[in-house]
Amino acid sequence: MSYKAKIDEMRSELRVMNKAIPDATKGFGALSKAVHDGGVLDAKTKEFIAVGMAIVQRCEPCILLHVEALMKAGATREELGDVLSMAIQMSGGPGLMYAGHALACWDELAAG
Repeated sequence: MSYKAKIDEMRSELRVMNKAIPDATKGFGALSKAVHDGGVLDAKTKEFIAVGMAIVQRCEPCILLHVEALMKAGATREELGDVLSMAIQMSGGPGLMYAGHALACWDELAAG
């Protein structure tokens, strides 16, 4: 399955969950909006942090969604590479494997 298809599937699953537990997902959405809209860091920096944390936490769906968001925020592949390096340094071999997913997702989405 392509990374784009995985992203689309995850969004479909989230829509179903939003209907099943609307209060919880609205609360999470409000938290996300407050974090993204507030503070002194720009959106791209926050997405770099999110990708790095997703790699360390080994959350492939999170990695894919935040790689996509990084692209929309104007990040470059080289900048992503720096984030991947830090995530690998902080999480070792498992981070290396998940960082590979992040870079492959970037390359697929960049190819169109």
